[in-house]
Amino acid sequence: MLEDIRQERIKKRQNLQSAGFDPYPANVKRTATNAEIIKDWSKFVKKTTTTIVGRVFAVRGQGKLIFLDVKDESAGIQIVFKQDSGKNFELVRDNLDIGDFVQASGKCFVTKRGEKSIEAKELLIIIKALRPIPSEYYGVTDPETRQRQRYLELLINPEVKESFYKKATFWNTWRTIMLENGFLEVETPALEHIPGGANAEPFITHHNALDIEMYLRISLEISLKKLMVGGYERVFEIGRIFRNEGIDAEHLQDYTQIEFYWAYQNYEGLMSFIEKAYKRIIKATTGSLKTKLGDSTIVWARAWPRIDYFAFFKKETGLDLDTINEKELTAYAKSKEIDTSKHLGRGRLIDAIFKRIRPKLIQPCFLINQPIEVEPLAKRIAPDSNKVARFQILAGGTELGKGFAELNDPIDQMDRFKEQQKLREAGDTEAQRLDESFIEAMEYGMPPMAGFGISERLFSVLMNKPIRETVFFPTLRPKN
Repeated sequence: MLEDIRQERIKKRQNLQSAGFDPYPANVKRTATNAEIIKDWSKFVKKTTTTIVGRVFAVRGQGKLIFLDVKDESAGIQIVFKQDSGKNFELVRDNLDIGDFVQASGKCFVTKRGEKSIEAKELLIIIKALRPIPSEYYGVTDPETRQRQRYLELLINPEVKESFYKKATFWNTWRTIMLENGFLEVETPALEHIPGGANAEPFITHHNALDIEMYLRISLEISLKKLMVGGYERVFEIGRIFRNEGIDAEHLQDYTQIEFYWAYQNYEGLMSFIEKAYKRIIKATTGSLKTKLGDSTIVWARAWPRIDYFAFFKKETGLDLDTINEKELTAYAKSKEIDTSKHLGRGRLIDAIFKRIRPKLIQPCFLINQPIEVEPLAKRIAPDSNKVARFQILAGGTELGKGFAELNDPIDQMDRFKEQQKLREAGDTEAQRLDESFIEAMEYGMPPMAGFGISERLFSVLMNKPIRETVFFPTLRPKN
């Protein structure tokens, strides 16, 4: 059936070519967008000729008169094409299909039904579509088709199309806030010799020119911190990162993240800055400081409380992280049917248990003072403390950003890397690697600073959608 339609459209393409018309011209004419015409109707109705371009979404009428609904990115408008006043009427009428692009030139007028329209004196098919677009009424319902061929959903679903305008607003607002506060936007390599800055399994690739194995970055952190050693005091990057991990409603394998580092700022000051930034970004993106997530309403406007990690953990599990040992943590995890074979070391066990109780944190809050075992790149809150100066933003039961007082003691950092290396040797593929080039940079002196990172997961939460529904083309298996 589809192939029959395609072959019929190919014949119409040939008909246009045989008549001397190029169905794919390099140059087209346009004097206004549809939205401009509608907005300034009184101006355009006085013009002798207005020329628009767009895709045909409906064709009505037959014989000597046809009506077309033509949409460009800005809006839709009706085109009226008559046999007795339009050039090449029969050729266009007989070879036009829904989905084609047209160029229409004529006078703006209002029909008897009160619809703003253009009476075309000339109508050219400027793109002959060989496949039919889905019906606007029935839409695209198959989940894989929606993700693999997102362009079809964008064509017929204004809500989906609008959500990606909101995503652009989301990132542009972040950028504006950074620039307003004196941060320098930078770009750092996506290919690294040693992947660092996060607990994640990397993608591996080969650099042909240098004949070496390399990794796609799992974080923006290490390169940005090296720039701080180089004398910059406020830097940020909005960049793509890659993590070779599982697929679920909150995780992608390649996604956009912002990270920034701020010299001589502490994490207390950073929390105040971040709360104000989030509220501005959320309002700009959604138009409100109340958003839905599942059955919950998230109220972003109120002051965000600060919740101590150790106290929350003890309240929800009965476990005291100041005294409990790894054996006891393992026993508790097993009692909750957590697969302990995949959680090597005390930090992994704590994090696995925490993720079971995290869904109780629905309204926005700062979770502060995490155990040192779960964060090898943050400063201790005191020299002999087992807690680090880190905060997570929690809302809707998930993590929506993470900030630190950044560790800048190279000896302490080396010791923590060595602990991570032991975990790797024991089989933890996500544990951080020893990065001697980073230690070398730190030994030249890295200023005291606060750092923060957040991925596009926040945007998906604001849209109340799985994250794969908020990217244009999520990775899928190739079609067989």
